[in-house]
Amino acid sequence: QVQLVESGGGLVQVGGSLRLSCAASGLTVDSYAMDWFRQAPGKQREVVATLDRWGGTNYADSVKGRFTISRDNAKNTVYLQMDSLKPDDTADYYCHAYVRPRNYWGQGTQVTVSS
Repeated sequence: QVQLVESGGGLVQVGGSLRLSCAASGLTVDSYAMDWFRQAPGKQREVVATLDRWGGTNYADSVKGRFTISRDNAKNTVYLQMDSLKPDDTADYYCHAYVRPRNYWGQGTQVTVSS
């Protein structure tokens, strides 16, 4: 059974940094594409960053150059390093994996950026 557990959210000031973690079980993070999504109040959930099986990454335009997705295979964990945070980054952040035939989501971790 696949489980994704996020941690690392919190309150941070504009320009600050946070590192989110997604601890996975039931899958190995280097065998599947792993994503981070976020959902701000009143908005649709959007993909923020993707890390594919081969280590390739892709980012939303709004976070390019500020966010970095990575993984630690030994810990079976995916990370999202978030730097130069802005108020628009305030959202609930979710870890995601697609393991055929379904999507798996973590419970989310809240990030609030205060100005």
